[in-house]
Amino acid sequence: MKRWGLRRCSRPACLLLACLSLALHLFLALSSLSLSQTPCRPPARPRTKTIRALADFNFTWLEAGSPGRGTGASQVDSSHQDASRPHDEKAGNSAPSLEEGPIASLNMATKMDPLAKSAGAGLPKLSALFSHPLYNLPRPPLHEDDWLLKVKPKVKGNNGDSVQEWLSDNKEAYDTAQWNSSSESHPPWLRFHLGITRWQLYQRQDPDLQPLLEQLATHRVVSAVQKSGGTQLKLVMSFPNYGQALLKPMKQERDAETDFNLFYFSDFERHNAEIAAFHLDRVLGFQRIPPVAGRLINVTSEIRDITTDRKLARTFYTSPVGNVCFYGQCSYYCSTEHAVCGRPWALEASLAVMLPDRALAPRRTWRSPWRRSYSRSKRAQWEKDPNYCAKVKATPPYDRGTRLLDLIDMAILDFLMNNMDRHHYETFEKFGNDTFLLHLDNGRAFGRHSRDEPSILAPLRQCCRIRRSTLLRLRLLALPRYRLSDVMRESLSRDGLTAAAPLLTEAHLSALDRRLAATLLTVGRCRERQRELGGGEVVYDDIAGYDGGGVATGR
Repeated sequence: MKRWGLRRCSRPACLLLACLSLALHLFLALSSLSLSQTPCRPPARPRTKTIRALADFNFTWLEAGSPGRGTGASQVDSSHQDASRPHDEKAGNSAPSLEEGPIASLNMATKMDPLAKSAGAGLPKLSALFSHPLYNLPRPPLHEDDWLLKVKPKVKGNNGDSVQEWLSDNKEAYDTAQWNSSSESHPPWLRFHLGITRWQLYQRQDPDLQPLLEQLATHRVVSAVQKSGGTQLKLVMSFPNYGQALLKPMKQERDAETDFNLFYFSDFERHNAEIAAFHLDRVLGFQRIPPVAGRLINVTSEIRDITTDRKLARTFYTSPVGNVCFYGQCSYYCSTEHAVCGRPWALEASLAVMLPDRALAPRRTWRSPWRRSYSRSKRAQWEKDPNYCAKVKATPPYDRGTRLLDLIDMAILDFLMNNMDRHHYETFEKFGNDTFLLHLDNGRAFGRHSRDEPSILAPLRQCCRIRRSTLLRLRLLALPRYRLSDVMRESLSRDGLTAAAPLLTEAHLSALDRRLAATLLTVGRCRERQRELGGGEVVYDDIAGYDGGGVATGR
């Protein structure tokens, strides 16, 4: 009886639960119907979040410390503090602590970006860097006049396609080169020439770059003659497919640091500096240095026995220990006291691909406003006048366009590799003033690692102006995940000469991180100074259009 009573009493409760369940299902159905009628908005592009995180990042933390903080070898920033960690350790796995500060916050923002994470996950640092959104921003469309060269048909083939053929008097040395309208038929050096545009020498992800570097490092040499001009020995090497390269021989050991008492204009050029400068220019996202590769040259079979340069041939001799040596003819350092010698015939050298002939693509040479005096006693005007930049800004071509920003980009490159020998620069005449600067002749870079030269940054410090794209990439390279020294070490390891020894010593790689921090510190001080004086903006926004997802408004 009691059990029947309990069952009878629970019947109203069951009805109540059933009503509640029905009401709940009805509510959920109405809610889903209202959500389905709400218009969908696409989420913000992942690239936008990363760029804004980098743009809003405050680097005033670099100025924490003693007021007189310099750029000496003892200077340490957050990236140096992280140097003791394994290179493959992923930073930002936990919430940033107060000790890690803004650097970890920015690294966390970068890691959380879906595009950057998917593109760089599991990749080496260099590949992850080049996969980052900042290195893959869309570019403005290229017009017909934005290409330096074009293939002009000369004859008609049997199949009606345009064909061009080069023939040499020495058919045994050179290949019979034929090509048509397809770029696949072109040799690597010709693809490089035809790929030069108004804004860069080559594309960062250009698939033809690796074949070109392989040609410089391995292809048979059919001719070697001395290049005229300059203070030191340089050779022009020719290949069977009519490609040419500029050779700079090894003059001193890679770990030999320039004497502190030696003036910058008296220093020897370094073959490894030319190679490292090309890699650094590419890591910074400039693409303004022609591709360079290291190579072990046979002084006997690849220079002496094939040269048609009689003046060069007369300078060959065999040293007392049996090494094959030569010294050529040039302004200063071409004598038996400065001879280049193989061991006994093997000689390390850098080979840079030659730019198009000046008859096809004339270049204009410009004197740098921040050129040094090249005197042991006199100082240049920019070293004495604190308002020197105002005069430069009022002088063509720096009074319009982005030429001054190009010059500041070049100054940052030179400061990172400690190159004080930038007296001139060149541009392609076809593009007028609206084009990039060629970063040529970098042989006197990477001479000293234990001392920085702040005067190289004079254009940035005096003008207080920098591209946003340049600044964002510098900030990215200050992160442990993309540390400049690490990506440079990895990039240089792909050159053939690293089989003998690293192209840059660890001291030079560490100096890159130190100088990068000093560059960012200079930008921070510029911003503070402009705020105090009520001056103009420090950062020139050349990627404003990217945040909106469209084509950039500036370059």
